[in-house]
Amino acid sequence: MIEEQTREVVRRLFEQGKPKRQIARFLNLDIKSVRGILSGPAGAPRTRKDKIPLDVELLRRLYERCEGYAQRVQEVLKEEYDILIGYSTLTRRLHEQGIGRPSPTRDERHPDLPGEEMQQDTSVYTVELGGKPRKVVCSGLYYRYSKMRYITFAFRFDRFRLKCFFHEALRFYGYSAKVCIVDNTSLVVYYGSGENAIFHPQMLAFAKQYGFCWKAHRIRHPNRKAGKERDFLTIQTNFFPGRRFSDLEDLNRQAFQWATERFATRPLSKTRLIPRALFEEEKPFLIELPSYVQPPYQQHQRIVDNYGYVALDANYYWVPEGVRGRVCLIEYPQSLGIYQANRKLIDYPLPAAELRNQQFSPPDRPVPSRGPHNRRYGCSEEQQKLRRLGEVCTRYLDYLDSPRCAVHGKAKLVRELYRLSTKLEPALFLKTIERALHYQIVSMSSLERIASQLLRRDLPVLPPPPAAQDYETRSSYQAGRFSAEADFSAYQRLLEEDPG
Repeated sequence: MIEEQTREVVRRLFEQGKPKRQIARFLNLDIKSVRGILSGPAGAPRTRKDKIPLDVELLRRLYERCEGYAQRVQEVLKEEYDILIGYSTLTRRLHEQGIGRPSPTRDERHPDLPGEEMQQDTSVYTVELGGKPRKVVCSGLYYRYSKMRYITFAFRFDRFRLKCFFHEALRFYGYSAKVCIVDNTSLVVYYGSGENAIFHPQMLAFAKQYGFCWKAHRIRHPNRKAGKERDFLTIQTNFFPGRRFSDLEDLNRQAFQWATERFATRPLSKTRLIPRALFEEEKPFLIELPSYVQPPYQQHQRIVDNYGYVALDANYYWVPEGVRGRVCLIEYPQSLGIYQANRKLIDYPLPAAELRNQQFSPPDRPVPSRGPHNRRYGCSEEQQKLRRLGEVCTRYLDYLDSPRCAVHGKAKLVRELYRLSTKLEPALFLKTIERALHYQIVSMSSLERIASQLLRRDLPVLPPPPAAQDYETRSSYQAGRFSAEADFSAYQRLLEEDPG
């Protein structure tokens, strides 16, 4: 409702000769409101009254009777009580009377006590790695009292990665708080939520090694771990801007330096306290980790192929000679062990997260001449050769790499495209690629049809060969001149039936 003081200003400006639209812009009003003020009578505005009186007890009874559906309450008021009321007006009255809404409760305060609490959460970001946008999962650990933090990034995050993150972070600091606050993630919570959450037995056993216990906050109450939530905003506004990352390892390296060195030694904005100094004061209240803690691991069952390799995460690992059948792969945070019949066969350090389709063997062994039978070969060499053919091929390959192109099996398509380039003339191949790029065609069969159509269209029409005039003097003709004439009527009918 517009106040009377504003109405008086509108009238005076209009009396001074100001246009209505200028008055509306100056007072930030709608032009229809200005017209209504000027057309209406002057004086005190009419007070708004509820035209439809509704009994609060009646609304409560109908709301319970209709099981909380306001639309049904509106229908019952019309059918049984002859009360016509708009749906938005009815819901506003219900909210004003507190019907259907739980009474608001104040949040409980939790003081910052040294050694009592740490918080963990994850968040997804889109980061440029090597010039290409990639989705990464950020996992962070936050000591509530000292404000110390530890963050890492990964392409995927599961229960095993969560264990590896805790092992890495807690081993780095050497101390653990008594309680770790988490949201109701299925990686930790078996079923239930909040105070009624039942945690996964595997995660309970894991936390017992480090001396802490899990605690989940209730649903839609992220302020219970506000320090960690604020940490994600700090990452977005302070860590990412102005930094470039070549790969995931570079991203984690810079994140480690930012969280454990630069941010830990910077005074806090309000208290001007330094997190590293607070952490030194908090250490006597924290739980010191034992000298050795079993690192987390997970097992994988694999069968050695005919070339002596086992596959894990799109990479291939060589197994010593003489090993056949099923083997057990035990994956640790930084290494991979291959076992058979409780006997360790060989160890490998885990490669970088971006590596795919690579073969790994001991450094003292020569590179095997044969590879795994299910290895997927890339197309880097074929791409380089195709790009040398011309600018059209470069633009077509860039289109295949772009997000607009949803091609399945890009490497196979590029290899087949290179084989096609070796079968066709360069000019014909470039015309085919240009047409395919214009219509955004990524099917190899369609590319072959385009090449066939262009070939038929550009093929010159050759004159018929001249008929020989001296065939009657040939010896073969003289030898068969007394034989019966051949009947070609069947072939003539085939030619007449053939539409081509």
